[in-house]
Amino acid sequence: MLTVQAVFWVSLCGLLYIYAGYPAFVWLCARCWPARILKESWTGPLSIVIVGHNEARRLTGKLDSLIASNRSDLISEILIGSDGSDDDTAPVIAAYPDRRVKLVSFERRRGKPAVLNDVIPHCRNHIVVLTDARQRVDPAAIGKLTAPFADPSVGVVSGELMFHSSGHSSAAAGIGAYWTYEKFIRKCESRFRSVPGATGALYAIRRDLFRPVPDNTLLDDVVIPMQAIEQGYRCILEAGAIAWDEPSQSPGQESIRKRRTIAGCAQLLINQPRWLLPWRNPVWWEFVSHKIARLASPLLLGMVLIANVWLAGHLLYAILLAAQLVFYVVALVGLMMVQRGRRSRSFGLPLMFLALNATTIAALWDAVRGRFRPTWQRAT
Repeated sequence: MLTVQAVFWVSLCGLLYIYAGYPAFVWLCARCWPARILKESWTGPLSIVIVGHNEARRLTGKLDSLIASNRSDLISEILIGSDGSDDDTAPVIAAYPDRRVKLVSFERRRGKPAVLNDVIPHCRNHIVVLTDARQRVDPAAIGKLTAPFADPSVGVVSGELMFHSSGHSSAAAGIGAYWTYEKFIRKCESRFRSVPGATGALYAIRRDLFRPVPDNTLLDDVVIPMQAIEQGYRCILEAGAIAWDEPSQSPGQESIRKRRTIAGCAQLLINQPRWLLPWRNPVWWEFVSHKIARLASPLLLGMVLIANVWLAGHLLYAILLAAQLVFYVVALVGLMMVQRGRRSRSFGLPLMFLALNATTIAALWDAVRGRFRPTWQRAT
C-alpha cells in the first residue's frame, strides 16, 4: 500500500511541477534576479529570411507587412528560400516591385532546416531576421525585435506570436489560453536568463552565431537559439515584436502542429544529448523543465489514475479519484461541443490538456520509429 501511495504522490508532484511548479519558480527567479538588457534603436542593415514550400498565395501579404514596417528602411534584403516549390512562387517574386526581395530557389524539397543552412551564411548583414510566410508582421515588430542587440550579451531575440481572435470553438479557446500560459513562462525565462528556444514565426539572430543544424531537425527554432546560448549568448523574448496568426479551429488541426513539435522535443534527446548535462548546457534547468519534462506527462497521468483507483477505498483518495473523473468528463463534454461547432473556454482547457497529452503519446511513438520528417504538413 505504501508503495502505491508513493507512486501516486510522486507522479502527482511531477505533474504539479511540470505545469505549475516550474512556472512559479521561474517567475520567482525573474522577480528576484532579473537580468538587465540594454536596448537602443538598431541602425544597421538587416537581412530577412523566409523559407517556404508553395507559399505563393501568402507571400504578397507577408512582404507587404514587412515593407510596411516602421523600420523598413533598415531592411536591405529579403531572401525567399523556395523549398522545392511547384506553385507560382517565382512569378510572385518577379512581379514584386521592391528590388530588395530576392528568390533563392531549390529544385528539390528538403525541408526548412536544410534551406536555412544554405541561405543564412550568404546573408550580407550582421543581424538576420527569420520569419514564416503565414504570419503578418506588426509594423513595430522589426524595431522592437532588433533593439536588444545593443546589448552584447544578447545573441537571439524572439518575437511574440499573437492570435487575431480566440476563434469560435472550444479548441480555439483552449489553444488561446494555452498559448497565454506558454508565453508567461517564456517571458519569465527571458527576464531571468534565457529562453531555451524562439518563436519560429519571428526571431532574429546575430549571423556569426548561426551554426548549421541537422537536415532532419524538426525544431530549428529551438536548436538554432540553443546553439547561440552554448556560445555564451542569451536568447530573450521581446514583448511587442508581434507576428499575427489565426488559431486552429479544431483539435485535429492543432494536433498536427503539436505532434510535430513534441516529436521535435524527443528528437533533441537524440541529436543533442549534451544539453541534458548541466555542465554543458548554460540553461539546463529551463531546458529540461520546459522542453523535456513534458514528455513524461502522459506516463505520470496514467500512473496517477491507476494508483488512485487502487487506493480508492480510502476517503481522501476516493475524493481525488472523483475529481479526476470529473476532469475527464468535462474534457469529453468539450470534445462533444467541438464536434457540434460550439465554443466554451471552460470546457476547452481540459480538452486541450488531454489532447496535448494524447498527442505527446503519438509524437513519442513517431520518435521511437524515427519518423522525423523535416518537411511540414499543412492541416486541412
